[in-house]
Amino acid sequence: MIILYCLTVLNACAQSIDVTTLNGKNIKKEKLTSEIKKIMNSEKIPGLSMVIINDNKVVYHEALGVSNIKTNIPVDKQSIFEGASLSKPIFAYFVMKMAEKGVLDLDKPLYEYLPHPGISPESMEAYKLITARMVLAHQTGFPNHANNQLIKLAFTPGTDFMYSGEAYQYLAAVIGILKGVGFKEQLNELFRDEVTHTLGMTHSTFIWNDYLESHKVFGHNSKGNPTSNTLVEGGWNGKTFNAYSSLHSEASEYAKFIIAMLKREGLNNETFDDMIKEHTHFSNDNPLKQQVGQTGWGLGFAQKSTKYGVMHLHTGNNHDFQAYTMFIPKQKYGLVVFINCDKMPLFLEKLSNLIGPQF
Repeated sequence: MIILYCLTVLNACAQSIDVTTLNGKNIKKEKLTSEIKKIMNSEKIPGLSMVIINDNKVVYHEALGVSNIKTNIPVDKQSIFEGASLSKPIFAYFVMKMAEKGVLDLDKPLYEYLPHPGISPESMEAYKLITARMVLAHQTGFPNHANNQLIKLAFTPGTDFMYSGEAYQYLAAVIGILKGVGFKEQLNELFRDEVTHTLGMTHSTFIWNDYLESHKVFGHNSKGNPTSNTLVEGGWNGKTFNAYSSLHSEASEYAKFIIAMLKREGLNNETFDDMIKEHTHFSNDNPLKQQVGQTGWGLGFAQKSTKYGVMHLHTGNNHDFQAYTMFIPKQKYGLVVFINCDKMPLFLEKLSNLIGPQF
C-alpha cells in the first residue's frame, strides 16, 4: 500500500510539472492542453500529436482529437501520422552515420558511385559535380520532383539553393547500391538498424507494415473530408523507401531523434558540427528569408537566427498530413507536431502567440 501511494504521488507530481516556454514563462500542462484544444477547434484540426522538449527532455506529450472526422475515432499516443518532409532531416542523420562508417564520402561526386539515369544531355557535365553534401544542403539544382521527366539543372551544383526531394532520393539509391540493399524494404531495415532501433523509435518506418495498418490515422483534405489511412492506388506503393517523404511516426518517437540532435548522440561531435552549421546561405531575395526569416540550410535542417539562439527546423507537407519540428540547442528546447490536415501554419502561428515563437 505504501509503495502504491508513493507511486500515485510521484505520478501526480509528474503531471503537474510546468512547461517552460521560449519566452521564459511557465505554463501548466493542463492549461496548455486546454489552449491547444481551442486552437484545434477554431482551425478545424481533426487530430494532433505533439511534444515539447525542455532541458533536452520531453516535458509535454499529448495526442488530441480524432483520427477521422466522420467516425470520431480518437487519436491516442500510439496513433501514427505521415511525417512528409520530416523524412529528410532524419535521413540526413542516417547519411552522416554512413559517412562516419566510410560507406560514402560526403564530397565525392555521386555519379562515381551510381550514375543517374535521368539527366538531360545539356546538364550531363554539371551533374557530375553533385555530392552528398550538396544533396543534404539542397545545392544540386535538381527540381523538387522530376515527375519522370529528364532532369535539367537549374544552376551549377554547389552555387545556389533549390529544395529537392528528387536529389534526396538519388542519394538514397546511392546508399542502397553501396550497401547492396536497393532502396526498398532492405534499405528501411538498414535505416532502422542504424537509427530508429538505436534511438528507441520502435514504430517509425519509411515502409508500410502491419503496425501502420492498424494505427495510422486518416488524412483530411482542404475541405475537411477524410482521405485515407492506408495505401491508395496510384500513390505511394508502401514498398519504396522515399527518403524525402515516406516516414511514418508520431511526436514522442520523432522527439527521440530531436533529443539526439540536442544531446549530440549517435554521431561524432565533429559530425554534429558539420550537420548543423550553415552550408547554404540565403540571399536577401530568397522567399524563405523574406517570408519567414530563415537564413540558410545545414545538412538536413533549415536555419533561422532568433534572439533565443539558432533555430534548426523543418516542415512536412503531404497536403492531407502536415508535420513540423524545430530545436534550439542554446535553450535545450524542441518542438514536434504532427497533424492530419493542412492547417499547420495556422496552428504554429497561434501556438507561438501562446508559448513564444516556434517557427
